[in-house]
Amino acid sequence: MGGRNWQIGRILGIPIKIHISWFLVFAFVTWVLATGYLPESLPGQSFARYWGMAGVTALCLFLSVLLHELGHSVVAQRYRIPIGQITLFVFGGVAHMQREPPRPKAEFLIAIAGPAVSFVLAGMLLSVSVVVEGKPGLAGFWVLALLIGTVNLQLGLFNLIPGFPLDGGRVLRAGLWAWLDDLPRATRLSALAGRGFGLFLAVTGVTVMLGAALGRIPGAVAANGGWLTLLGLFLFAAAKGGLRQAALHATLARIPVADVMVRDVVTIDGEMTVEEAVARYFLTYGFGGFPVVEGGQIIGMVATNDLQGLSRTMWSWRKVRDIMTPWSPAMEIGPDASAYAAIDQMVRDGQPRLGVVKNGGLIGLVTRTGIMRFVQVRGIDPPAG
Repeated sequence: MGGRNWQIGRILGIPIKIHISWFLVFAFVTWVLATGYLPESLPGQSFARYWGMAGVTALCLFLSVLLHELGHSVVAQRYRIPIGQITLFVFGGVAHMQREPPRPKAEFLIAIAGPAVSFVLAGMLLSVSVVVEGKPGLAGFWVLALLIGTVNLQLGLFNLIPGFPLDGGRVLRAGLWAWLDDLPRATRLSALAGRGFGLFLAVTGVTVMLGAALGRIPGAVAANGGWLTLLGLFLFAAAKGGLRQAALHATLARIPVADVMVRDVVTIDGEMTVEEAVARYFLTYGFGGFPVVEGGQIIGMVATNDLQGLSRTMWSWRKVRDIMTPWSPAMEIGPDASAYAAIDQMVRDGQPRLGVVKNGGLIGLVTRTGIMRFVQVRGIDPPAG
């Protein structure tokens, strides 16, 4: 989601960020609880107590969303899928997976993990509310356990709506992927389902609000209609991003690496000093990295971050081969592989560039930047988010 984000910490190595919209919805939820729900459910308390309980409850609700996203993230990490960050925003949260799951089973397990966490939290909290109901001095605790448990139940159920990019849509995509053996097509079909459900929710919400305005539905229900409309529009717009993502993946899956690679590869001799390499190559060409060769054979890759790890006083006598990253299969790809496979490999292995190798010889270089530039020139929409 675009806009300003602030990092508030890290969990399991994953940056946790909040979007500016989080503050707006936090203030709104706190106000609604302090001035409406809590006075009605727990009468006779002080103004300060209502606002204090409301603030704690709002934080617990967002903690529930964070745990939901961590459920996705933990399972994704078991499949070696990097999580760029978890962002909390106005409609909940999102775990930013940096590549697609490797197979349908992984997609299903990652998708279902979030709702599973929400249902476990709901079960625990609702059970607690049953145990403490009517106990002296625990009325406030009962109200909060009941509310947070109910919201977790609703969070789990809402996310199971079978429309991409909701969790239920990803479960649907996993099934379609297993059936069709075609991830882009499965993404497109599940995103279309997402648009359909989004439209249905929005129309239902508008109908509820009109009914309330005409006096045919209790006025208190009108707020629910407003939320349904907003959630429906959000899902409709997010599903549109899924359609663009499917189109991009399908296109890149048909484009061979040979079409997007740089053919005139500039290489650096491993025996060259770092100082000479900086002057003759990094400053002259402005590239972020170069393949390193010796005797006509590629032996590694040297990049700007390798230079930054070496003191300037050592540049004049250290050799490029001393600071380079030694060559490995993770750094190369064949010219007949798809551009989509190249991006997936670069993200999976943390490689900003790949050498294109044929019959043991280096014939080109492909980068994520180069592929996305190709996408822009061809007029293909990049994926949303």
